[in-house]
Amino acid sequence: MNNVIGVLLGIAAVAVILGIAFLMSNDRKNINYKGVGIMLAVQLVLTAFMFNTTIGQQIIKGISWVFNRLIDYGTEGVNFVLGGVQVGDNGVFFFNVLLLIIFFATILSVLTYLKILPFIIKYLGWGLSKITGLPKVESFNAVNSIFFGQSEALIAIKSQFHNLNDNRLYIVSASAMGSVSASIVGAYLGILPDQYILVALPLNMFSALIVSSIIAPVNVPKEEDEVDIQDVSNAKSFFEAMGNGALDGGKIALIVASMLIAFIASLELVNAVFGAIFNGFTLQQLLGYIIAPIGLLMGIPAAEVVDAGAIMGTKIVTNEFVAMLEFQGMLEGVSEKTVGIVTVFLTSFANFSSIGIIAGTVQGIDAEKGGRVSGFGLKLLIGATLGSMLSATIAGIFL
Repeated sequence: MNNVIGVLLGIAAVAVILGIAFLMSNDRKNINYKGVGIMLAVQLVLTAFMFNTTIGQQIIKGISWVFNRLIDYGTEGVNFVLGGVQVGDNGVFFFNVLLLIIFFATILSVLTYLKILPFIIKYLGWGLSKITGLPKVESFNAVNSIFFGQSEALIAIKSQFHNLNDNRLYIVSASAMGSVSASIVGAYLGILPDQYILVALPLNMFSALIVSSIIAPVNVPKEEDEVDIQDVSNAKSFFEAMGNGALDGGKIALIVASMLIAFIASLELVNAVFGAIFNGFTLQQLLGYIIAPIGLLMGIPAAEVVDAGAIMGTKIVTNEFVAMLEFQGMLEGVSEKTVGIVTVFLTSFANFSSIGIIAGTVQGIDAEKGGRVSGFGLKLLIGATLGSMLSATIAGIFL
């Protein structure tokens, strides 16, 4: 009986999320309902396969095993540099988690230089375009966003920007915001359960496309539906690719560390002000009550929905790392369903700071279009957040 109620609530949540996207749409007559339906069906089948079949669970375990082995190798490099340094009983987050980003970024850079990743991305994007009917540039960018960060994914299609109207620009920006970079997935795996993070990667790709193609429908003539992708690797040799990847990873690790310091400290300051004015009431608690109604529909138990909503709200106003670190301390006290739903929701770049990152990247490529992205920045964040909610709801239906 509880399973039936959970499924019905999940269906209601999907309807609400898509309904909000429909109300936000700027061209409802041209929404590609067939493509939306196909992508929803693919999400349902994929999630059922991953969660409810032996083969699917073995695939997740296999991918998780690969990531964990890579984490072990990366840890060897970290331990060599920090050899003999005592960093505390529970370890230091920067050393144990963030520095692993350097190794993952190096692998990503080498795979790109060897043309392995571009080959995979190109044909996955082509297949996605064929299945959904979406234009090739949008499809390529959606797949590319799983592997590369927001800026890198958009830079890879910079030669196409002259062909992108506002709706197409919205979709590629939403895909970049609604996904995460493969270079930091290893860091996520050190905080929250592997299986939910790995399932979130393809789910969020489809969710970003579903929601953004409802909000900003596109209809590109076949003769104009061409993709000319820039080479995302400037390395001249294998070892240069390794060096570039290591340097990029080091920059990412420092940027994440800097943002964590700034956001966590700022959150504490805001909570101190809130507590003084509202008798101990925090910003997270306020966000928890705001998000609770949709959280109930998503499948989070009523007893846990305010706390879970607080974590989800924290991610939106700060970033996913801040929220993940807070949620990590709650894992033992909440149900497995809440763990899965919230983890999938957190595995994306949908937060306020991403608006500036994406707008700045587009500004560097095309100043005029950068201004347009800034203009619909809030709408972009709402759309990406709806996409994260859709992914989390789909996951919750099968938990």
